[in-house]
Formats: sequence, structure tokens, C-alpha cells
Amino acid sequence: MVNDPFRALSHPIRRGIVERLASGPATVGETTAGFGVSKPAISKHLKVLEHANLISRGREAQWRPCRIAPAALKDVDGWLERYRKFWDENFDRLDDYLQEMKAQEANGKSPNRTKSKPRKRGRKV
Repeated sequence: MVNDPFRALSHPIRRGIVERLASGPATVGETTAGFGVSKPAISKHLKVLEHANLISRGREAQWRPCRIAPAALKDVDGWLERYRKFWDENFDRLDDYLQEMKAQEANGKSPNRTKSKPRKRGRKV
């Protein structure tokens, strides 16, 4: 069974289930709607999400509603935040570089391009 939240979220149906549960608790039957898969298949996906601590399942009479588990998603978001900052900074630098290139072209100068060494073909022996 998958207990890693990233592996659990790697499947599009499981991501869809988490997205559905973000709007509120739902039973297996309610969760099945819109995915085009059987209730047993959804139950398996729910078990994977539950083992990864992304959802919790309760018991209310004969119903077993599923709820999103915000603590695990907060951990995932914290991990993603570091990479969000990394990519934002890189995109900002890229944007600055592109603006500089446009300004140089507008002034009739050719942009500074670094020359790379030609690649050697063939295998190293």
C-alpha cells in the first residue's frame, strides 16, 4: 500500500478525489460520480489515499463518509513551497534576461550570447 502522499497523488483519479473532497465530505457512491469507474475501483483509490493520510474515513450509521485530511496536505504544500520559490526566482531572472535582450535588439545591438563548444560525436573510448 502506498503511504507516500506524492505517490498517492500521482494517479489522476486520486487527485480528482482529493479535489472533490476539498469541497466537503462524500461517501464512496458520491465520490464515484464523474470518474467513470466502479465503486470497488474508487474504494481502492480511497484506501491508497487513506494510507497516505491524505483523507480520513468515518462511520455515520451505514455511511462511511470520506474527508480530506488537511495536515498531510499542509506537509505537501510546505514541500512544494520551497520549489515554488525556486521556480519563481528562476522565471524572474529569465524575464529580466529577455527584457535585456529585447532592449538590446531595439537599440540595434545584437544580444550577448555565450558561445558553446561544439559537441563531439561518437563514443568515448
